[in-house]
Amino acid sequence: MSAEIHEFQVEARQLLQLVIHSIYSNKDVFLRELISNASDALDKLRLEALRDDTLGVDVSDLHIGIEADAQARTLTVRDNGVGMSREEVVALIGTIASSGTARLLQELKDTKDADAAAGLIGQFGVGFYSAFMVADEVTVVTRRAAESQGTCWTSRGEGTYSVEALDEAPQGTAVTLHLKPVDVENQLHDYTDTWKLREIVKRYSDFITWPIRMPAHATTAADTDTDTDSDGIESAPAGLETVNSMKALWARPREEVSEDDYHELYKNLAHDWLDPAEIIRLQAEGTFEYQALLFIPSHAPHDLFTRDQRRGLQLYVKRVHIMDDCEELLPPYLRFIKGVVDAQDLSLNVSREILQQDRQIQMIHRRLTKKVLSTIKDMTTSAPDRYATLWREFGRALKEGLLDDYDNRESLLSLCSFASTQDADELTTLSQYVERMKDGQEEIYYLTGDSRQTIENSPHMEAFRAKGIEVLLLTDPVDEVWVTTVPSFDGKQLRSVAKGEVDLNTDEQDTQTDSERESRQKEFTDLLTWMTEVLTEDVKEVRLSTRLTVSPVCLVSDTHDITPALENMYRAMGQDIPHTQRTLELNPGHALVNNLNRAHTERGDDAGADGLAGIAELLHGMALIAEGGALKDPARFAKLMADHLAI
Repeated sequence: MSAEIHEFQVEARQLLQLVIHSIYSNKDVFLRELISNASDALDKLRLEALRDDTLGVDVSDLHIGIEADAQARTLTVRDNGVGMSREEVVALIGTIASSGTARLLQELKDTKDADAAAGLIGQFGVGFYSAFMVADEVTVVTRRAAESQGTCWTSRGEGTYSVEALDEAPQGTAVTLHLKPVDVENQLHDYTDTWKLREIVKRYSDFITWPIRMPAHATTAADTDTDTDSDGIESAPAGLETVNSMKALWARPREEVSEDDYHELYKNLAHDWLDPAEIIRLQAEGTFEYQALLFIPSHAPHDLFTRDQRRGLQLYVKRVHIMDDCEELLPPYLRFIKGVVDAQDLSLNVSREILQQDRQIQMIHRRLTKKVLSTIKDMTTSAPDRYATLWREFGRALKEGLLDDYDNRESLLSLCSFASTQDADELTTLSQYVERMKDGQEEIYYLTGDSRQTIENSPHMEAFRAKGIEVLLLTDPVDEVWVTTVPSFDGKQLRSVAKGEVDLNTDEQDTQTDSERESRQKEFTDLLTWMTEVLTEDVKEVRLSTRLTVSPVCLVSDTHDITPALENMYRAMGQDIPHTQRTLELNPGHALVNNLNRAHTERGDDAGADGLAGIAELLHGMALIAEGGALKDPARFAKLMADHLAI
């Protein structure tokens, strides 16, 4: 029978040009698409054989074959699946938006066979046209199961195609690509190279349910019977080799998978040489089904905090690899998590490469995030040693979530650990801190700084140390930011010991009477007023302190002011932040402050810039140095210090 010439629909011609020149960023994916179509055809045949006992087809050796001919420069992807009739070939390949799988899904839904319907991806849809990225001509030879006549479809992708009836054709579909010349600069590789084909199969289709067979490198078997290897995976006939593992560990019951199998998969995914710290499995069922196999590494990568770090999980749809680094599935602060998500029916764009921001993606994102956080929280009690390692490696990243993940903030706070004055070596959780709070203590106290030593030696800590009140020691740069956004935990306000006024007189014997306070305030009133005027460019107020017990002075911020460290961070990022004036607090029990008060009372305000006013400047500079701040004029401070030491 002679071939009939047909024209593609206008939309089909336009789509062909888009596919060839625009849609796919990586030409290698053409093989992924053809293998996915073949896998769907095998799924359909198995379903039809189950539904129709009279079909009379052999489903004992369903498989996909890949054959390359370097001399003829052809590549063939064949399957022994359901195949297509002549009418289906014209309707499915020549018509955009017509999908055999979509039609079958609707039929299955109509028959309430939802389980069967969930097992299909998409037959001869847009993915088929990706073959024209690498081929000048594509030929499809197909015969539908239980039919005697086959069909040959041929096109050069230029607007027309031919259809010819065949008296003889094997059951299933064979897609033969007449390959374009190799052009590496334009990502047109040699797709007759068996190593390149194996690489693509391994990358995109390794976990396809059906065996993908290619000619073996060396043939040793004498018979052609299929066999089964020690792992239960069907091996290929003699002369052929199964090149995909078909071992989707996330789809197998946990009891059937060894720890070594999980560790091997993790090392391949993360390019790591160490075993993971924790394995997380998740299976969602219902209207939207997906499986996830996640790993918490045992150590942080070197680029965890670099701007260009690649993050995200590997995304599969029905075991077909879609994306390496799918960032939409987890929030940035969980960027260290490695693993795989395999969705049964995910909304993808036409190329299967770019995810749409839809409800399903958001659903996976929320569920995976909560699962990871709950697993880490469980580790705090079930595996404290592994949790301690995890927090040491990834704690800084996890605390980033406190800044903007409002939905999971309480979960994050419950699993965070911090250094504190309670123990020099062990970290503490906020829950443990609250349990140890003294009677009458209503706030969780903390102080930020560059190091534990710097914070512990800070003048702001003196009263808290004297009273035995625990203070959290926050030394990570992110701590400066998140403490400004998290108001409380478990009903207890978070309070910086370097902000606002502090009153730690909680028991009766330490409580000063109002008259005693008024008397001391009156005694120092003139000095405080004078120093506020002398230091008016540097401080907003000078007052007596209730937090100092040893040091003469310290600088404190108002309750809602940003800290100097955070102010410097914003400036380093190019933001114009106005300078915030702070309050200078004096220790009325310190000899230096008392002597200064006495001298001011005796000599008044005419002591000169290098006299009492110079001492006031020195006190302000001492307060800056004590907290690790920078002096505005170090040379002047040094001169004042030398002059007064020489007296």
